Amino acid sequence: MAEPKPDTLVDGRYRLLSRLGTGGMAEVFLAEDQQLGRKIALKLLHRRFAEDPDFVERFRREAQAAAGLQHPNVVSVYDRGTYDDTYYIAMEYLPGRSLKQLIREEAPLDPLRAIDIAIQILKAARFAHAHGVIHRDLKPHNVIVDDSGHAKVTDFGIARAGASDMTETGSIMGTAQYLSPEQAQGHAVNAQSDLYSVGVILYEMLTARVPFDAESPVTIALKHVSEAPTPLSAINPNVPPELEQTVLWVLNKDPADRPADADQLITVLEHCREAITSAGAGQHTASMAAVAAAGAAAGANAAIADQAMRAYRATNGTGEVAAVEEQEEERPRRRGPWGWVLLVLVLIAAAAAAAYLLSRPRQVPVPGVVGDSLPVARHVLEASHFQVGSATQTSSKPVGTVISQDPGGGSKADKSSTVFLTVSSGPGTASIPSVEGEAVGAATRAIKHAHLKVSHTVSQSSTRFPDGQVTGTDPGAGKSVPVGTPVTLFVSSGQPTRSVPSVVGETQTGANTDLTRAGFNVNSTTQPSSSVPVGAVISQTPKAGAVEPAGSTVTIVIATAPATATVPPVTGDPAGGAASALKAAGFKVVQHTKKVTDPTQNGTVISQTPGGNANAKKGSTVTITVGSYVPGSSSSTSTTTSSSSSPTTTTSTTSSGPAG
Repeated sequence: MAEPKPDTLVDGRYRLLSRLGTGGMAEVFLAEDQQLGRKIALKLLHRRFAEDPDFVERFRREAQAAAGLQHPNVVSVYDRGTYDDTYYIAMEYLPGRSLKQLIREEAPLDPLRAIDIAIQILKAARFAHAHGVIHRDLKPHNVIVDDSGHAKVTDFGIARAGASDMTETGSIMGTAQYLSPEQAQGHAVNAQSDLYSVGVILYEMLTARVPFDAESPVTIALKHVSEAPTPLSAINPNVPPELEQTVLWVLNKDPADRPADADQLITVLEHCREAITSAGAGQHTASMAAVAAAGAAAGANAAIADQAMRAYRATNGTGEVAAVEEQEEERPRRRGPWGWVLLVLVLIAAAAAAAYLLSRPRQVPVPGVVGDSLPVARHVLEASHFQVGSATQTSSKPVGTVISQDPGGGSKADKSSTVFLTVSSGPGTASIPSVEGEAVGAATRAIKHAHLKVSHTVSQSSTRFPDGQVTGTDPGAGKSVPVGTPVTLFVSSGQPTRSVPSVVGETQTGANTDLTRAGFNVNSTTQPSSSVPVGAVISQTPKAGAVEPAGSTVTIVIATAPATATVPPVTGDPAGGAASALKAAGFKVVQHTKKVTDPTQNGTVISQTPGGNANAKKGSTVTITVGSYVPGSSSSTSTTTSSSSSPTTTTSTTSSGPAG
């Protein structure tokens, strides 16, 4: 495959605009979908891999897997196909940076920002896992972050073998720095394998380095299997202890010691966020305890929870704890009578509180589902033993996306209680206004007033509308579309002009074809002609070479056969009368004179050609011979004079023989 250049049209639909990047397996271009008028990212498989069935299958699986995942944190796949002996995937174009670029330019990131990005990646992974898809190659290179901090995951469907830029151990593939230990050993991968990769990403966001690195990919894979990562606080002291312990929890070698699923890790990270943002030490301690408890409940050993609490206390000082211990070590003072009364009241209140706590429903963390589709959110909440209520509301978010929840994600609520979801019904609809015949500015304002937007304008010639007026829209006027839909304006560039071709001498059919192809209408008239073949063009108006508006009319004159008439018989008639009769019948007259010896033939027609009563074309010539009497003449000579419709003039010259 030759190097694709800008303006190349792929598969008759996608016009390449510029290169976005190159990977080990494919190149990615910014392109424009000519059918839908939108920008897309087009991934073209490298030619050297297009001949490898394993690579082609991986590429096909990536498109198939991603096409089935419609989620706010997953890059959408629109189309796939072949071009120039290789394969392509047409994907959603996201202006922004890869998370890898962001890390290189800004890491270490603020912990709250790192948590927010990680939660978005986990929501994408949670959605994929619910649909039976394991990413297998989660890494910062495969996460796009826009200017508002919204993250989307791409490159689903990694193959199990065959990529030259991947590290191969057994038969499982993945990028070395982000491999899970089981993946590095060629064991089966599952949801916990993706969570391990998210842990590596979190580690890198917080420290600006990956936990394991080396020159050889194989060495890196072995470190994942056998070495413990350097504590994050040793690299970046600003990493909160509860967040550090959460990352180390996710990076456990044994999948059973990691979070059970993406939803549990999201809940723990939300607790970490609360711990970081809490103002009071007491609140911070409570949030830290929740983090530690969540880790213990997930199957991580109790030492992790204890270690998290010890790390928190060590970081925040032990003064407060010591003070509590001192109070506990003080000897109790002697109580008076009122003291005993107060003690009884406290015991009664404690008993009542205990009875309430024992009888009330158990409270559990509420999963955060904002940004998920309604079916996924319902599945997640019901799996956590909540009821689900929902209502719709118009918004700019895709139809069916959860835009808010009550109680909020990360908070606690009674088990089996109801979580109310507000779900986007989309932006609503608008009707395309009719703007034909309007100026571009007025049409643009009308479209914006209808809560739509003009995507671009297309110039086209028009015989109906003057230059600068709108000739139509796409979608067409009156069509109901979602609010915010881009509208294309078609604007008149005026009437097109054409050069009139020459058709004189052509047949009528040929002239009609040539003029129609040139963009003209044709009008025809007829005219008898004895010099032009019947059915041929005698003349045209306008003449050949004239520049006229397309669609204007060219008139052509077609030759027809001249009319015929009967030749009057004029032999024996006086010459003057004969000529008049012939001219009246539509003929031209040529008169010859001939000397005669019969005086009765003097001045009369003695012969005619064509003969009397013959049929001849009107306007043709009839020749008459008129007698001229010469007494005693022995020889004669005649002189011919032609005549048309003017009076016949005859000149005669007489020559006599020798005098005898």
